[in-house]
Formats: sequence, C-alpha cells, structure tokens
Amino acid sequence: MEGRVPEDLAVVVDAGGAIMVWSDGARRLLGHEPAEIVGRPVGDLLAARLPESTRRHAAEGRRWAGEVALWHRDGNRVVVRLQGTPLLDAEGRRLWLVTGTHPAYTAARADRATLPLWDLTLSRLPVPVAVYDRDARLVAANESMTEVMGRSEEEMKGLTLWEIEPNPPFDAYDRLQREVLRTGEMIFHEEHGKAPGEIRPHAWSMFMSPLKDETGAVLGMSATVFDTTEQYRARRRLAVLNEASLRIGSTLDVTRTAEEMAEVAVAGGFADFVTVDLLESVALGDEPEPLPPDTPVTLRRTAQRSVLEGCPESVVASGATTRYPAGTLPLRTLAAGRGARHRPGDPELREWLTASPGRAESVSRHLIHSVMMVPLRARGVTLGLVHFLRHRTPDPFSEDDLLLAEDIVARAAVSVDNARRFTRERRTALALQRSLLPGRLPKLAAMDLAHRYLPTGAGADIGGDWFDVIPLSGARVALVVGDVVGHGIHASATMGRLRTAVRTLADVDLAPDELLTQLDDLVIRLDREEGPEARGAEEASGQVGATCLYAVYDPVSRRCTMARAGHPPPALVTPDGDVRFLDVPAGPPLGLGGLPFEAVEVQLEENSLLALYTDGLIGASGHDIEIGTDLLRRALGSPAAALEETCDRVLSTLPAGRPTDDIVLMLARTAVLDAGKVRTWQLPPDPAAVARARKMAGEQLAEWGLAEAEFATELIVSELVTNALRYGGAPIELRLIRDVTLICEVSDGSSTAPHLRRARVFDEGGRGLLLVAQLAERWGTRQTPTGKTIWTEQALPTGM
Repeated sequence: MEGRVPEDLAVVVDAGGAIMVWSDGARRLLGHEPAEIVGRPVGDLLAARLPESTRRHAAEGRRWAGEVALWHRDGNRVVVRLQGTPLLDAEGRRLWLVTGTHPAYTAARADRATLPLWDLTLSRLPVPVAVYDRDARLVAANESMTEVMGRSEEEMKGLTLWEIEPNPPFDAYDRLQREVLRTGEMIFHEEHGKAPGEIRPHAWSMFMSPLKDETGAVLGMSATVFDTTEQYRARRRLAVLNEASLRIGSTLDVTRTAEEMAEVAVAGGFADFVTVDLLESVALGDEPEPLPPDTPVTLRRTAQRSVLEGCPESVVASGATTRYPAGTLPLRTLAAGRGARHRPGDPELREWLTASPGRAESVSRHLIHSVMMVPLRARGVTLGLVHFLRHRTPDPFSEDDLLLAEDIVARAAVSVDNARRFTRERRTALALQRSLLPGRLPKLAAMDLAHRYLPTGAGADIGGDWFDVIPLSGARVALVVGDVVGHGIHASATMGRLRTAVRTLADVDLAPDELLTQLDDLVIRLDREEGPEARGAEEASGQVGATCLYAVYDPVSRRCTMARAGHPPPALVTPDGDVRFLDVPAGPPLGLGGLPFEAVEVQLEENSLLALYTDGLIGASGHDIEIGTDLLRRALGSPAAALEETCDRVLSTLPAGRPTDDIVLMLARTAVLDAGKVRTWQLPPDPAAVARARKMAGEQLAEWGLAEAEFATELIVSELVTNALRYGGAPIELRLIRDVTLICEVSDGSSTAPHLRRARVFDEGGRGLLLVAQLAERWGTRQTPTGKTIWTEQALPTGM
C-alpha cells in the first residue's frame, strides 16, 4: 500500500450483510471492482474478527465505530477506521451506511477547521453529502454534492433548499428535511430526473438522517445521495421485460401480437418508434418460406407505434408491403439472425437510408439518432424484422438495450408463431367445415330459402353446427339443422359424418321420427368405436352427441312433418305476421339411446315462413334462452319481402363482435304447387287398367305441352302399373307432377319394394325396372301408410 493515497470508503450493506453499494473510494482502498463485490457478504472482506462492542452495537441497531482489518484484493490486510450508521429503506428494512478512512490519514484530516456537525461526517466521501442545522440551513457540503447542486459551498452555506432552488423537486426535499428534524427519524427517498446542466436522466437514492448528541437531542441532519442511475435503468429494463411477458400474446392473432410488442416497447420508454415487418406468408398465417441468399424479400408492415400523437408519418403504412433489396442492411440482419445497433452515420445504415429519399427525409426531420434492427425468430425460423428507433430519448441504444430488445422480440416471436400456427389450423378447420356444409342451397318450387352460418370468434375452436336442404321425391323437400357437441376438428368431422348419414337415410325416405332413431343408433356406434382415445382423454364416453331437427314439407298437400332430438323448436311465421314456436316434442339428444322420438304434422298456409336455427342464435349474448327466444320472435314479427333481409334483421339482434358459439339460421318460405300441375287417378286392379293409364298419361302430357315426353312416359307408366297389378294390390294410384322435372308415381297396397336386377337370357321377367331406370333420370321407392310408392323423375324438354 506504500506510495498510494487511499480515498474515503463508503459502503451500503443490507440487513442480510450483502453489499449493495460499493464506492469508488472503496475500490481504490481495497482494490475490488463493484461488479465483483456487489451482492457478496460483507464478511468476505473481514480479515479479523470484529470487536465485541462493535458486534453488540450492530446487533442492537446502534451506530458503531472502530478499527477493522479488511482484506485487500491482492491478499494483504488493510486496517480501516470504520463507522456504521443504521438506516431504513423505503419499506422499513434496516440498511447500514459504512464509512471509513485509512488510519494513517485520519490525523491529517482532523486538522481541518469545520463545525462540530460536519465532524460527524466525512467531507471527502465520494458520494454527495451535505449537513444542515436545526433550521434546515446548509452548514457544509462536500465536493460531490456541490457538483450535483451546480453551486459552490460558499454560495449555498446558510441557505435552506427552498432558498437555494425554490422549484421542484427541491421544495419537496425541503419538506422532507424539516420532517427529519422534527421527528428525529431517518427518511429514505428516491428521485428520478436530470442533474443541472445534464441532458441524460439520473436516479438518486437519498438518506436523510438526523444528527443527535449523546442525550438524543437533534442538532441537525445529514443528506447522503447515491447515484443509482444504472440500477434504476436496470429496473426499468426489467419492468419492460415483465410488461412484455404479461401483455404480448394475449390473443392468437398475428397482427394484434405484433401491435402488442410495439406498444410495450414504446409505452415502457424503451424506444420512441417501433416497426414490425413480417414475411408475407407469416402475416397471412402460412408457413414461413426459407430466405434465399442474395434475393430480395417482401415483408408486410404489420405494426408500428410512436411516442408522438398518433402514428408519425412513415415511409411504409401499416398493412402495406415493403421490399428489402438484396445486399441491404435489413436483409443482412435477417440472414445473420442477430440484432445490431446503428447510428445514422454508420456507412451501412447510411446506404440503406439514402436508398429511399422518403426514409432519409423522415430520419432527418425527426432527428432519429439511434437504430436497432432485431430479427423476429422462433423455433429456428425467421418470421420478420423489428426496428427500434430513438429520437426524443437522448441516450443512444446501449449493448444492454440490444440484449433487452432481443429478449422482447424473442418472447414476441413465439407468440407470433403460435398465432400464425393457430390461424393456419383454424383456416384449415374452417375450410374442412365449409366443405362439409352445402355450398349453395338448391332452387326449389316447394319453397324459397335463405341461410346464414357464423363460425365462432377468432379465439375459439370451430363448432359442429350444420344445416342441409334435401330434395325428396314427389316435389317434397327435407330441412335439416343440427349441432354436434364440442368444438374443433373432431366436432367438424363428426358433423360431416352425420350430415352424410342424414342424406343417406333421407334417400330411403324414412319418416322424420324413424330417421332420428337410425341417426341415434349411428351416434351410439360412433361413440363405442372411437372412445375417449380418439376425442381426447379428458372426454368421457357418450360425448359424441348431437342435436338435430328434421322436417319434411310436401308442397302438394301443404303438410310439414317434423321431429327433433334435443334441438330448439322451429319458429313459424304465418302470412299475417303472427309468430309462434311449434310444439314439437323435444326428444332426447342423439347418442343417449333407449328413448323414442315423436313426429308431428302441421298444415301450413302458402307463404308461411319456417325458421330453423341452432342454440348459438338464441344464447348468443349470454342471456337466458327465454330472452333470446323473445328477441328472435321480435325480429321475425315483421319479415321483409326478401328472405336475405330477414336473415340480416335476425342477426342484428346479436351482440357486437364474433359469436362465442357457431350460429346457423335457415329461413324457408313455403309455396304450394298449382293444382293444374298435379294429376291423380285411381286405378282398378284390372289388367285393362294398364292401357287406360297409358292413355290418360299421354293426354295429360299433351295438355301440359310435353308431347316430346309422351313415349318415354307411357313406357314408364305401363311398366309401373303392370308391376303394381302383378305384385302389389289395391289401392292402386297413378300421379303425375309437373315440377322442375316430370314426376311419375305409382302407388299400391304392398309394402314389398322392388329391386333392380339384370335379367338372364331365358328369364320371362325382370326387365321392366331396368327399362324404367334407363328412361328416367332418377327413380326410387318410398313407404306409405298403405303400402309403397314407386317414383321416377324425367327431365323436362328443353324450353319447358
């Protein structure tokens, strides 16, 4: 230690004995750098046991003083005269301010002529220290304090802080000082701001401690100030990072996630302007494409945020695309996969700026002085590039700022990638779901149709709601609305299987209650075959369930037969505007089994309106079903001439935003076939009835102007009536219907359905149905209460 002039030592120790502050004088005296000593136990410095009196005073929280042997960094022992002053932080926890000097220099300093109050402190502490008397007037200030105050000790001596600087925050300091003098209690205070003459903000921690004599009387007070700028900035960076963890990724939306990242960086004071450019494929939710070397890349400006009011004038508008030419700084940053700091004077950045006059002009106008570019990467894949800029904040970006920016961007990148994956998977699921739903409703003479399908909101899985319109024989039409339990791909796949099953069963022409019974058996089989392994272990058996409403309307008789399985009842609007919900027995949901379904038949007037829907419509706003039902009744109370307008009116009752459950609405306005387009004959069980039936059919076709179809129709009638006479029984009925096709129906009293087969060479029969199938576009059979009906459909001649 010879030849060295040690400086005053100043250390702050927490209640656990860990070193919090290590002054520059302590570094010179003991050789330890702050980075290697802060946070370590103060006991690591002790080269000898503390005196008993010192340890006792410290344990009692009393001020202590004495000579202590400490270890120098080079391994030598250094004896230091120390004084420990107890302090309290803002939360009431005890701290120790330990000050001291080398004994060899204590005597020389004692010769200084100072006031007794100043003798209680060390004038040469490397931290700002000031002493005030009982009237809060300055007695003395060390050199560090005069530098902070921007005035000499002679200018300030004898004045209060209010008289020295009657402006914030000194007026607040003056009040705190007087409180210390009045109460005799130490006050800890933190302040953030700028020192006089400086443009860079600082942070200070101030200890205002009373100075007392042996009797405890307050003689004055001392103010010790520690520059905690770096700690304050570290806390701010940690706060920004914590805010990023909380706010970024609140939704599974790519654009919103990018906006949240920009908002966090600007609102936290980290940057003055932030832009987020994503690869176009990422912005659209697709898989990011690899970046080819030395090839221009097109990105989309997904988000940008500024400290200025609104968004500043930007070269690239939000939502627009921007192009990174080959060899430019942004593209090289993307390729490197690491962030970098730049100043406008850097050659690389200057080349990028001057390539665009608008960009260069914007940098000059806003006085942008520091730029960071950080690639947005997740799971080893590049998603885009984030720009951080400063123009109002005077400090340029530091290396610590770059590390913080990379942390923020890394967290945001995972959220962006999650949102991108969700967007892609949801789009795939919606495409699957829409492919399983009818692309467009058929044009029917029996009714006019309109529908709406609204999937769930962007943050939820798709559901299993479906609807269908199935043309049946005899100009009838089947209306179907259903809802599969659950959400997601599995629900959509189950919905597709049920819709296919309904169409298959409808082709068999089952009654509504029988169709639901068959569908119920199918759902039970699906549940047994798949089990929870296919749907997810959290779902118990029986979760492959669904509700369904199936209705069949006959435009000839105006009868509508319907049955439902746990589904909301349909609404009927009569031509005079009266609205009522049809009393259709609810029946159990599909998949329970063991309980019957019941069908009801309703006679409908012409121009009646049927409304079929799923429960998402009446429960959309989170209210009770009764309230939703009442809203639907009001919306249907005055239907518009166009069904599309009525659909819009109904949906206008929903709350704003995306629905929380899938919604299906289907409106059907009934029509009645003109009596002149339907002709029915009762035939006797006599072979001569065949010729008579051919003649009546031909005459009717001539009356309808369908002479071109007479030959084929007469052959069909002849074969069907012959089969009815040979294999069926009374009553026998022939019916012709002129709809969008020419329909021929022959009914008999037998329930045995014929089967199409290829007749062998020597067979005497079996060729009739084959001939019918060749002459007609479609044919089939359906059961009736008295037997069966065989029907055919033929295309009308061109122009009819």
